[in-house]
Amino acid sequence: MFKGFTRFLSNQGEQVKTLLDPPESEATLSPRIIPRSEHPVSRQHISDAALKVLYRLNGAGFDAYLVGGCIRDALLGKMPKDFDVATNATPEQVRDLFRNSRLIGRRFRIVHVRFGREVIEVTTFRGKPQDEHGENIAHQSDDGLLLRDNVWGNIEEDAVRRDFTINALYYNIADFSLHDFANGVQDIEARTLRLIGDPATRYREDPVRMLRAVRFAAKLDFTIEPATEAPMFDLAPLLLQIPPARLFDEVLKMFMSGHGLVTFRLLSHYGLFGMLFPEAEEAMADAAWAEKLIESALANTDKRIAEERPVTPAFLLAAFLWAPVAHRQAELENEGMPAIPALQTASQEVISRQLEHTSIPKRFGMPMRDIWELQTRLPLRRGKRAFQTREHPRFRAAYDLLLLREQAGEIPRGLGDWWTAFQQGDEHEQRRLLQKVGGDPASQGDRRRKRRRKAPRNGGEQ
Repeated sequence: MFKGFTRFLSNQGEQVKTLLDPPESEATLSPRIIPRSEHPVSRQHISDAALKVLYRLNGAGFDAYLVGGCIRDALLGKMPKDFDVATNATPEQVRDLFRNSRLIGRRFRIVHVRFGREVIEVTTFRGKPQDEHGENIAHQSDDGLLLRDNVWGNIEEDAVRRDFTINALYYNIADFSLHDFANGVQDIEARTLRLIGDPATRYREDPVRMLRAVRFAAKLDFTIEPATEAPMFDLAPLLLQIPPARLFDEVLKMFMSGHGLVTFRLLSHYGLFGMLFPEAEEAMADAAWAEKLIESALANTDKRIAEERPVTPAFLLAAFLWAPVAHRQAELENEGMPAIPALQTASQEVISRQLEHTSIPKRFGMPMRDIWELQTRLPLRRGKRAFQTREHPRFRAAYDLLLLREQAGEIPRGLGDWWTAFQQGDEHEQRRLLQKVGGDPASQGDRRRKRRRKAPRNGGEQ
């Protein structure tokens, strides 16, 4: 799983040279200003909350721009959902303008302005990371990772700090013009994803940009241009520097947006998936069914999202980590541990190791454990047990995982069909199905032992 480390460590001299060379991203960019009459972005595309923030900042004498994904999506003919505002007002000045706001973040300090459930994210123009402005100093690790970046600058410097050309697009509320600092409009037309500046340096500044590249390529159906994708193969291990909580947020963005299957294949191609789920990647190398299970789970989730049906990260996480859990459970059972304790121990071990890479909040971790535990209960269908299993809150997710396990070839088909018929059948059909499995070896574990009646003591009554 750490093949990337070999390439990473073997190129240390080249990496140091790149770090010492002045990055291309330090140069400021000159914008192409596109008047309102020559671009399709309209205030009809912008939420009322975002317009309120833009107009209030502008009315207070500050520059105010919509920036990034909302402009990109509007140019692609999609209705924007999230609106980010960039301004020359400092976070403290923004907070003073909006009583319904709060400062968040230390690494990148920003302001969230809340209007009911909608949140408008307001950022101050970033300056060059090497510059200092009073107490605002950018801090980088020896590897080039930006640890803190609260240096303020102007819009030209801010555009350089954006990651991709298609995100360096600014909509000016003062005259409704579009400012294109890095030929982003041209790249959108060519459906090309391109980093601003030297790609290797930008990835070292923030390795999560590699995940963003994959997410945008999958979501937008864009091609990652060669210079942008080339360093990803060697720099994938840099993701191990990123806090697990931040990586979990990226996992949700990548796999819960309706493009999970394409995202997974791209992550695997660039060696990034193993940095997020190392044990799942190892399991895929050992068992062919493990990768089929993950791809089926992602395809199922993408379909549900397209149909606007509910989805939960707990199910996907259960599918991602099931193969490592099943493998470890089998090892423990071979050592003499009973099935249920073996599953519980395996679950705990796998989760503990996974938490070193991506965090898993309890609201997802507990249902994930339930889904795994139900895999041992689904074969036990004798008597009332089948009805009790069906009423479990996680039954449906566990049933879906069972079907995927059969499709992937981990276990023989048949049990899934039984549970499908049991759910759909009336009372008569359910009784028939229960009688049918009366001699099923899988149901023998549900037989209750008859208690022996103790002999009465001292001749007492029975």
